Amino acid sequence: MRSIGPRSKLFTAERSSRTPRIVCYHQMHYYEGKFVSMLPLLDTGVTHVIIAAIHINSTDDISLNDDRYNDPKNVPLWTEVRTLQRNGVKVLGMLGGAHQGSFTKLDGDIESFEAHYKLLYEMVKWIGLDGLDLDAEEAMSLAAIIRLIDRLKWDFGREFLITLASVATAMRGQQNLSGFDYEALEKAFAANIAWYNTMFYCGWGCMESTKDYDRIVARGWPAEKIVVGLVTNPVNCAGWVADKPLRETLIALKKKYPGFGGVMGWEYFNSMTEEDGDGKPWCWAQFMSRILRSSDSESNAVGVSEVV
Repeated sequence: MRSIGPRSKLFTAERSSRTPRIVCYHQMHYYEGKFVSMLPLLDTGVTHVIIAAIHINSTDDISLNDDRYNDPKNVPLWTEVRTLQRNGVKVLGMLGGAHQGSFTKLDGDIESFEAHYKLLYEMVKWIGLDGLDLDAEEAMSLAAIIRLIDRLKWDFGREFLITLASVATAMRGQQNLSGFDYEALEKAFAANIAWYNTMFYCGWGCMESTKDYDRIVARGWPAEKIVVGLVTNPVNCAGWVADKPLRETLIALKKKYPGFGGVMGWEYFNSMTEEDGDGKPWCWAQFMSRILRSSDSESNAVGVSEVV
């Protein structure tokens, strides 16, 4: 069995970086013409919010979804980002995703890299993000992703969070969307990667049992770095898991793996649980918090670990 090597140890230990993490992706900032507020998340136990999606379109054009990040329509978003940060929630930006092109633009020669990276650097600095989530759903070389991570850590410091969005099969050395080998990346650069937002949905994995997660840990991945990616609404993608089996799986993972990395949900605006239904997206994070932070005998909580 291939091993990825010794577990990494990073240096930051912020309150919001405890495990298990509760991470919400937020891409639909307006829905049916109304701004989707993140502030209800403050009372849920959420630890991280990832704002999606950043696209590098050319050497003079970078956008948040379809608009400039400093467009007036985004003022309410950035105002709420600062409120979350003041209350201990770390806010990252997501680069890439299904809209391809950003990573190929960062995979060229040094001149091309610098020309495109400059826009990303300026955006991250302007917003004041706590980190970046790299969602490479297009072919990129291992050398290029290492170069990007290395540059981000150099420019923003060791406490700047770098996470990667990967499909669950990629963590088992099988099919992935990124081109590079995630196990090779972890071997080479573990100390610079906080964790992996691992998609157990859309056919890449399943959370109706612990089986797919167990397979990943069996290959040598530290459980504190594997965050379980879930769809928060059955309309978002295949692989939504009902409340009861999901609760059972997460409780089992928490018992089995001290320091279990936590969960992430795609995505915030239409998040739901069977109990709460639609219209209260913050309830998904509350549900996750009740499962993962409970100290009752049913969940047999193992406490929290201070890792990034």
